[in-house]
Amino acid sequence: METLEQIKNRAELAVRGARIDIVVNPGPAQQSSLLIDNEHAIAVAQFLCDHPALRFDYCSNATGVDWLDRVVKKTAKVKQVKEGVEKEVGQTTEEKIPGYLEAVYHLYSMKHKHGPLIVRLRTANRSEGARLPSLTPIWRSAELQEREIFDLYGIHFEGHPDLRRILMWDEFVDHPMRKDYREPDDYEWEPTPHDDVLEKAKEHYAPRPQLDGAENITASQ
Repeated sequence: METLEQIKNRAELAVRGARIDIVVNPGPAQQSSLLIDNEHAIAVAQFLCDHPALRFDYCSNATGVDWLDRVVKKTAKVKQVKEGVEKEVGQTTEEKIPGYLEAVYHLYSMKHKHGPLIVRLRTANRSEGARLPSLTPIWRSAELQEREIFDLYGIHFEGHPDLRRILMWDEFVDHPMRKDYREPDDYEWEPTPHDDVLEKAKEHYAPRPQLDGAENITASQ
């Protein structure tokens, strides 16, 4: 398989105006990815699928990621003059990065037997109406997985053929995989409460009145 840099260059040359960044993964897997701008995501995805040297014709997995607001500290060397002597000292600055949501796709080529190529789409923010273009028109295997991302993270995929909840019931409010999600105290309305969920639900049920001895005898008869 070609390098990420080569694939990035091919796509940017083929799709005029596309903005693609390489997101480096410093973890053990070291699976870096391509971040594609939303405006050109469909065109770039079509290129990755159709180009004869690439032919990423299969999406094996799509998942969501929730990034909360965070502060990144950066340290740089700056020159300062102290007591008439110029010295290099470390200066720390803080950068506030607003939160966003991501959809991450793992692509393979069944034709050339290479991959994975990991591509990302990123929302502007974490609002309830956060939107991304659906890649289901390119890779049909993404249909149910984008529904899952919509259900659990709240990303609305524009152009999806059947965007609705797939794990939670229709009346459910909120998105359980978001990092700031808090479980509700009242589980009374869960369709099938069980185990620890059932125990929590019982805490909200009205307690039954205790019967005295005579009432117990009458009830047993």
